[in-house]
Amino acid sequence: MTGRRGRFDLGPNQMPSALSHSLFEWFLEHQRPLPWRRSREPYGVWVSEVMLQQTGVETVVPYYERFLRRFPTVGDLAAAGIDEVLALWSGLGYYRRARQMHAAAQEIVDRGGRFPRRPEGLQELPGIGPYTAAAVASIAFGARVPAIDGNVVRVVSRLLALDSDPRKGAGRERIHQVAAALLDPEEPGTSNQALMDLGAMVCRPRQPRCGECPLVVGCRAAASGEPESYPAARRRRAMVKSRRAVVIARRGECILFFRRPEDSELLAGLWELPWADESNGPELEEQLSRRYGGSWAIGEPEGTVRHAITFRSIEVGIRHGVLKDINDVGEGQEARWLAPSTLDRKPVSGLDRKVLSRAGVKSEKDQPPD
Repeated sequence: MTGRRGRFDLGPNQMPSALSHSLFEWFLEHQRPLPWRRSREPYGVWVSEVMLQQTGVETVVPYYERFLRRFPTVGDLAAAGIDEVLALWSGLGYYRRARQMHAAAQEIVDRGGRFPRRPEGLQELPGIGPYTAAAVASIAFGARVPAIDGNVVRVVSRLLALDSDPRKGAGRERIHQVAAALLDPEEPGTSNQALMDLGAMVCRPRQPRCGECPLVVGCRAAASGEPESYPAARRRRAMVKSRRAVVIARRGECILFFRRPEDSELLAGLWELPWADESNGPELEEQLSRRYGGSWAIGEPEGTVRHAITFRSIEVGIRHGVLKDINDVGEGQEARWLAPSTLDRKPVSGLDRKVLSRAGVKSEKDQPPD
């Protein structure tokens, strides 16, 4: 496929096919060698797209490979217990994604094990929105629909020098229109991936590499000399900072964990180390007693870690402590003493894994071979 280079008129209703050709050719030469691109089987495409929601590629790759080794088919995922699914997801964050993926896998199996081929059918499954549905449908089934993520919004906004909000109203409609026009009619999934890679590798938020871009000859933002001015900036939610104490209570080699309620806003159903808020409020031991029950005694901080969850930035002081009588655990609380060697098979948050690592507690995968 040969693309011609020259100046193009970006009219309101049409994107020149030569730009699409240039993009396609660039991708064939420069695409990232990602493991989910080895096959267009819908299950693998779907898993990768869910994992990539709000998570970087470098972080996702080892999780994806480990997940597919354990659950190589949608039937394997559907048959698994939710705790095992969450354990493999542990550290990836946004755990609701894993729960919805598990529920969707069960629904797919109930329908005969076949994925819907159209975006509309995919969106009927738990946790699949317009972007994920378009990505899976185009890559796995060749549906001619644009998959518009943040990278695609940035590329097309710059191509048009769009001065309106690309996420709302007419701006959003124009982004969709141009992204659709850039699709290769025979390989729409490849075109979608090309736009994603172009945004990640070349048309970056800061210091875009315009000289390497296959679309530069038609890019109004590049011609303006201020490509970073696009897309229009939106106000970010301010980070909320907090400080907490996380307590490591031991019984022999085991460590005390509590399970978060299934209706928790964050980290529902995960096992967590007991913690108290250091930012304000009553004494730490009193907070622990109110949250978990029993009577507590804790020591001085022995180290610090920092962690971010969505818009929350948390500074954590690590302390050792004692729950004087575990039989006094509060009503509705599920407590368990867990051996470090079992933690890789339990759903434990990335924050608590950081705490344990900083405290020198090694899980099974950290143990040296015999």
